Amino acid sequence: MWVAGRRWGRRERALLWGVLVAAWEATWGQLRYSVPEEMPKGSFVGDVAKDLGLQLPALRDRGVRVVSEGRTQYFALHGKTGHLVTTERIDREQLCRQLEKCVLRCEVVLEGDMQVYEIEVEITDINDNSPSFKEMDLEERMSETTAPGSRFPLTEAHDPDSGQNSVQIYELSGDEHFSLAVQTGPGGDQRLELVLAKALDREEAAFHELVLRASDGGEPARTGTARIRVAVLDANDNAPVFSQTEYTVHVPEDVPVGSTIVIVTATDADEGLNGHIKYSLKKATDLASEIFHLDVETGAIALVRGLDFEEGDSYEMEVQARDGGGLFDTAKVTITVTDVNDNAPKISVRSSLSEISEDAQSGTVVALLHVQDRDSGENGEVRCSLDGDVPFLLRSSRGSYYSVVTARELDREQVSEYNVTVRAADGGSPALWSSAVLWLRVLDVNDNAPVFAETRYSARVPENNAAGALVLRVRAWDADWGQNARVRYRLGEGRVRGAPLSSYVSVEAETGALYALRSFDYEEVREVGLWVRAEDGGAPALSSNVSVRLVIVDENDNAPQVLYPPAAPLAAGAGWAGVELAPRSAEPGALVAKVVAVDADAGQNAWLSYELAKATEPGLFRVGLHSGEVRTARFPLARDAARQSLVVVVKDHGRPALSATATLTVVLAESVAELLAELGSAASAAAPGEPAGSLTRWLVLAVAAVSCLFLAFLLLLLALRLRRWRRSQLLAAGSGALRGVPASHFVGIDGVRAFLHSYSHEVSLTADSRKSQLRFSGASCCDTLPARPPPDEPAPLLGDDPAAPPECLVKGKDKLRSSGRCDQVAFVLESSTWDRCSGLQLVLEAGEVVLLLAWVSFKQDFGF
Repeated sequence: MWVAGRRWGRRERALLWGVLVAAWEATWGQLRYSVPEEMPKGSFVGDVAKDLGLQLPALRDRGVRVVSEGRTQYFALHGKTGHLVTTERIDREQLCRQLEKCVLRCEVVLEGDMQVYEIEVEITDINDNSPSFKEMDLEERMSETTAPGSRFPLTEAHDPDSGQNSVQIYELSGDEHFSLAVQTGPGGDQRLELVLAKALDREEAAFHELVLRASDGGEPARTGTARIRVAVLDANDNAPVFSQTEYTVHVPEDVPVGSTIVIVTATDADEGLNGHIKYSLKKATDLASEIFHLDVETGAIALVRGLDFEEGDSYEMEVQARDGGGLFDTAKVTITVTDVNDNAPKISVRSSLSEISEDAQSGTVVALLHVQDRDSGENGEVRCSLDGDVPFLLRSSRGSYYSVVTARELDREQVSEYNVTVRAADGGSPALWSSAVLWLRVLDVNDNAPVFAETRYSARVPENNAAGALVLRVRAWDADWGQNARVRYRLGEGRVRGAPLSSYVSVEAETGALYALRSFDYEEVREVGLWVRAEDGGAPALSSNVSVRLVIVDENDNAPQVLYPPAAPLAAGAGWAGVELAPRSAEPGALVAKVVAVDADAGQNAWLSYELAKATEPGLFRVGLHSGEVRTARFPLARDAARQSLVVVVKDHGRPALSATATLTVVLAESVAELLAELGSAASAAAPGEPAGSLTRWLVLAVAAVSCLFLAFLLLLLALRLRRWRRSQLLAAGSGALRGVPASHFVGIDGVRAFLHSYSHEVSLTADSRKSQLRFSGASCCDTLPARPPPDEPAPLLGDDPAAPPECLVKGKDKLRSSGRCDQVAFVLESSTWDRCSGLQLVLEAGEVVLLLAWVSFKQDFGF
């Protein structure tokens, strides 16, 4: 039982050993197969796909190929079956003449996975060669005095086959005087010797014919024969003797062809023919016979073919020296070849990538290299390196394999392609080296957002532009390549004056051109701010924004607008738009009226100038060029007409200039009676068919109506005083702003004040009774009135001013303030906000007759 248990344990250990060997081979990616020599092309060697665990579709997708070390490719991988097959007829004797075991190595390279599997294929021998002798006819010379038992060496037969198929048996036939002795040396080699079994007698037989047969162990066995002719000679006393029994020579492999390697020397004490020595090679391999040549007369061994350490590093030969009497001596010659650094390292690219993504991780394999140097020792030690500053590293893999890997992340925008030079140098002196160049293109990844050429854009757009006009062009670049660098533009969201921004401007997606979709009006929109987005074509897309500012440039497209005097109605006989009074006693330079005009344009286009275009008396009045003030140019004369008509032209400074006209009526009168008489005469002239007293009746009715309105106003003011305490907490004590008051509500009063000044009365005028505020015109001393006051600058108000007359006080939610140096006051009056004033002017717009009622007379009549 113990013996059986021990036997099973050995089997288990053998099985375990086999499993470990298989695991080791699988780990290192090595496969072993064997195939007989001389197999036809396409013969099956092994199932590589099955042994490596690869599926057939994966073989095609991964780019599998077979690479052999030599120049001839003996194996290939069948694409459909995954089998390793032969591509050439293999002759073992030709490939491995001096090797007992013939192994061919190849590699299966998976280019997709950057993996290599080594395959060893052993070429097994078949009995395809017969034994053969170097010389088919041998001649031996022996003296008749040779003692029986003497031995004479013979040349062995050569069979290129190995193992059992090599020479196994020698047979000698033909004569009873000789026999064959076969001796086996320590290395397993056989030595043939011809043994003299019976004394020779030259008189009996001068020659003996023998046949030597060699047979191998194949099935069926193959044989080779050689004929031996032994010549019996007369007595020969001395045999040749070599100076050395063994010659050993070391020669470098680069020794020139034709050089003498060694000279063997033998001497013979005999004279004449018996002392003449000839040399011959009795034992040498076929390769040695091809490389070396022995001079039969001198014994010099010369080189007839170049040595190659990688082909053979040692050669052994047996040289025989024979005299003319048939006596001989043998010596052993050993020639050792020393290695010379005559082979540069060879770099083979087993697999490589031609493209790599720029976001590939560090350590990605881009190439698999095999480096080999056929030299030995230090001459065969190879050191590999990469030339230049490249983002790659060289790592040593299994055996003589190297892999080129990325050392860091790549950036295609900096370097789009690389030429990686791999250099291999051996350890010889001087060192030999070789190089291989790997070309690698870096594929783009969308890692760069578009960048605009400018940090912000601005453009000046003239108003009244044509719809569809090009405003400006934005430009952005993307450092990426291909689709990732294709930039498209689009408009950001926004609104202008409540309307979508896209209704004002548009941007062309491909070119970045910005177009105006409508005609801009400077008086409505003075500036447009927007964002333009540039987006590339990557996935996911990257984008960037830029600010665009469009400044609308004003053009002179608005004529001046006359605020005072108001325009006269078109209906005939409707009366005058306004009347200015001037006393006949007015001095030169006295202010009569002021023409107030505005221009909706800006800048130079809004600078206004005034000039008198037409007057009843050309020299009586003059107009300020920039102020629009109408003043007397001389003393009025008695001959001057009482009613003067002035036409004032208002021009801006645009190109071309635009203008407007204002018609002003000035009445020269010293009293109200004269004024009323003049107005009555004017009305009669305007309506000749109407009775002369109709105007008087209308005036009386007007006075009565105004009196009633004044009494009602007093009662209303009393009620408002009672409510005043409620509103005191809601009103600001310091200031207020006038907003939204139309320009038509402002009326100049300088002319009326000039007329009434002589009566020591102050007259306040209004064109509308709906407003409850009074305001000094802040720009009345300037050339023009602004079209719209800035929203953050409230208009100055008049009220609670110590400089104001005590009899003129307006109460309301805003205080009145003086406007500085301006001497013209514009009032906006509402019935609920005034208490007592010294005068009233009713200007009836829409072409009605201007009725001037002097509150002064009312004051005198009733004793106020």
